[in-house]
Amino acid sequence: MRILSKKELRALVLYSPGHIDRLEKAGRFPKRIVLGPCRVGWIESEVLAWLDARIKERDGICASALPEQA
Repeated sequence: MRILSKKELRALVLYSPGHIDRLEKAGRFPKRIVLGPCRVGWIESEVLAWLDARIKERDGICASALPEQA
């Protein structure tokens, strides 16, 4: 399992930190993992699955047919 830093996440997702926070709080983005008092990360496989779901939505594949996010 690989953990993404904020910098790596931003490079992969291309959203601002504020927008990522809003999506996460709304339950529409993978949740972060608290690694320490001032350090968080995201599980790479969860973020990639989230991106894959966006691609499938774009391609017109029904979201209800997708596996649920953990």
